[in-house]
Order: sequence, then C-alpha cells, then structure tokens
Amino acid sequence: MVIELAATQTNQAQIEERERLIYDLVSIPSLSGDEATAALFLAHWMGDHGMHAYVDHSNSVIGIRGEGDKEIVILGHIDTVPGEIPVHIDGRMLHGRGSVDAKGPLAAFILAATQVEPPPGTRLVVIGATGEETDSRGARSALKQFQPKVCLIGEPSSWDRITLAYKGHLMLDWSFTGASAHSAGPSQTPAERAFRFWHKVERYADDFNHDHPGIFDRLDIALRDMNTRLEGCYGVAEMNMVFRLPPDLGLGQLESDLRAMNEEASLEFSNCEVLHEADKNTFLTRALLQAIRANDGQPRFVRKTGTCDMNIVAPVWNCPIAAYGPGDSSLDHTPEEHLDLDEFHRSIDVLRLALQTMLEEL
Repeated sequence: MVIELAATQTNQAQIEERERLIYDLVSIPSLSGDEATAALFLAHWMGDHGMHAYVDHSNSVIGIRGEGDKEIVILGHIDTVPGEIPVHIDGRMLHGRGSVDAKGPLAAFILAATQVEPPPGTRLVVIGATGEETDSRGARSALKQFQPKVCLIGEPSSWDRITLAYKGHLMLDWSFTGASAHSAGPSQTPAERAFRFWHKVERYADDFNHDHPGIFDRLDIALRDMNTRLEGCYGVAEMNMVFRLPPDLGLGQLESDLRAMNEEASLEFSNCEVLHEADKNTFLTRALLQAIRANDGQPRFVRKTGTCDMNIVAPVWNCPIAAYGPGDSSLDHTPEEHLDLDEFHRSIDVLRLALQTMLEEL
C-alpha cells in the first residue's frame, strides 16, 4: 500500500533520486565536530538543484530558495553520534548511522524544498546544523543569521506525527579528589563517595517522580560515565550525569538541590537547556495536519522526553515551531538504527504540501 502510494505521487526517476540522496548522505560519516565532508556534499547537491547553497563558519550547510524578508527556516542536523553501522538496504529498510537521527529528516527537508515555489517576498531556508549531539553550535550560529516567521525542526517522529515539546536538559560533571586510605580503615574512598552521591540523586528523582507518574512529567536521570583512579597518594573519582527536566522542575531549582546534597566534591554544570512546549494551534501545525491527512494519515501530536535544537532556537525566535521527520526515534543512537524508505517518501510528500501552504499564507 505504501509503495503504491509513493509511486503514484512521484515517478520512478524521482523515487530513485530521493533514495540515492539519503543513501549517499548516510554513507558519509559526520560525527559531531567532523561534519565538513557531508556539509560540502549537500551544498553541491542543493546548488545543482536550484538552491543558493553554502557552508557557514560553523560548518553547517545552508540552502535558500526564493527571495524576500518573510522566511521559513527548516532546521535539521547533519552530525551523528559515534558507532559505525554498515550502510546497506535490506528490503525497504536503509541501515546506517544517522539514517533516523537525523539525516532522514534533513534529506526529506531538502528534497521537499526543491519541489516548492516560494511566492514573491518569501524564501525557504534549509539548514543542516552541526553539533546538535554535543554543543548545538550550528543552531546557535543560525540564531544570529535568521529571523524566521515559522520554524520546523528536523527530528524523527514518524511521518504522521508532529512533535510539540521536548524536555529540558542539564549535564553534571562530578569529581572528587582525596587522600588515599587503607582499605581496612574507616575513611571512605573517592569511589565510595561517588556511589553515595549517585544514590542521593536516585532517591531525589524517586521522590520527585512519586508525585509525577506521567512519562513527560518525570525527572529522568542517567549516569553516563564513572571513573576512579589513583594519582600518587590521592584517589580520584569522576562521574558524568544527565538530567531530563519536566515542566515542574526548573534548571535553577535542580542545580540548587544538587549543590545542597553535595559533600566536598566539585560540581560543573553544562548543556543547560530549558523545556519547551509549542502551541498546537498555529498555521504551521494546521499546514502539517492538513498535509498528513491529504496523504491518508491520521496525525497525532507527541511530546518527547529528549532534547533537541528546538530548545535552543524557540525562546529566541519566538515564532510558530514544531518538529517533524520520518523515522522511529526509539532507534536513535542504537546499533539497529534504520529508516523505512517508504515512510521517507511519505514524509517528503507531507512536507512539500505543508511548506507550499505556509509559504502562500506568508
């Protein structure tokens, strides 16, 4: 059914071109901090398909279609997390790192953008941002270059879902250095101090979540890394923790509570991003809803427990915003990451219709 629908909306040559683009893009490694080759590839591709394209100082690739002050920004990201997955197609599934997170959505954006005609005075800006998986440097660079009337974020949500919200984010690097002590003595080792602090964090999260049972309303915690070592007469323990913040817990409150439970260790906070939940009644969401239904879908709104570049740009641009893109987000960062190519085609058809509608409304 899906293959037949895709074939009726596009000819075979277009289908092959779409799949060649996503296959080639996924085949180019682009770890955070090493995205230049993939960015240049996309700049050339967009330039050959009617867009003004370039790579900016953050190594993000930018393609522009149309001219005018009223602009729609569609912001995806070109970088991936580590973990090599051999790129291959099995049936209708494209396997490879970044196929879902988030080269699939980015390629869908680019392909849809080449098929719309911005009316006079409007333009469409496609951004393949760098560093979304680390420091969001591409999105921060885009903040200084553009002021859109509407923004669409490229993240996997399935072709018939629209993501309106992402949790806040906080990273904590905890470290303690103390004099070594004999294992038979009463003093706590740095490793034991580390475990004690982490257990405090677990109790804190459990207490908070007791009154917040909903998935989006919970405080999510993760101990991403722990190391201990000896340095001469001293022992060192280090931990890296990630917190996903719900609506009822602000960054300031969490930082304050973590400092209160700390005992002599060093705390360094980073990657502090506030939760954002977008309005579900805007001309952006209406255009997406209409386009999904026009492609025989039953649209749904979702809220994600992760964080993305929406958290960065939404408070500054202050315009209608949502996230959209093909792919199963449960496959993000996993060894099984793969993209359903038929869903990929459907998302392009949805985006093409939604973008044309929004450009005309502008």
